[in-house]
Amino acid sequence: MSRKIYVLLTDTGSILTKIIKLYTKNPHNHVSIVIDDQFNKVYSFGRKNPWNPFMGGFVKENIRGHLFRNADCAIYCVTITEKQFQIINGKIKEMEEHKDDYRYNLIGLVAVMLNMEIDRKNAFFCSHFVAALLNESGIKMKNQKPLSLVTPHDIKESASLNLIYEGKLSSYFQNYYQEYQADKVEVI
Repeated sequence: MSRKIYVLLTDTGSILTKIIKLYTKNPHNHVSIVIDDQFNKVYSFGRKNPWNPFMGGFVKENIRGHLFRNADCAIYCVTITEKQFQIINGKIKEMEEHKDDYRYNLIGLVAVMLNMEIDRKNAFFCSHFVAALLNESGIKMKNQKPLSLVTPHDIKESASLNLIYEGKLSSYFQNYYQEYQADKVEVI
């Protein structure tokens, strides 16, 4: 039996995103992993409070909420085995149960810009988190480098990912899902 998971790259237009974009020159600088077809189970490392960019960690993202309202996105799909899905889902559940033990790795994000590998225990930024989940489940990236140096752009270059949509995130849901509920998913 096979399953589909999704990798969601976004540009929310936030101040932090604009700063990162000045450096990377890439259109999307945040990445999340989605483990259901309705995009209700969206996980990443980012803001714990949408209004406070300095308080971050492991989050279940509300992609239908205010922060993502005008986001540009690229959605990639990958078909995986049931065993691979269980590995990813199990790791996410473990992180949810111990979410206070995880923190946003701002130092690691700066280290990426300096091309310095810094791997801190229980500390991730978005692309490090997604790359670690994919790697742990056996999904390899095209340009294999230390996971703590992986960028959203590196993830989208993975040969196993297939682009299924690019454009406004809100348009994807309006076009593909009839029951668009703005407050359905909450941030952890």
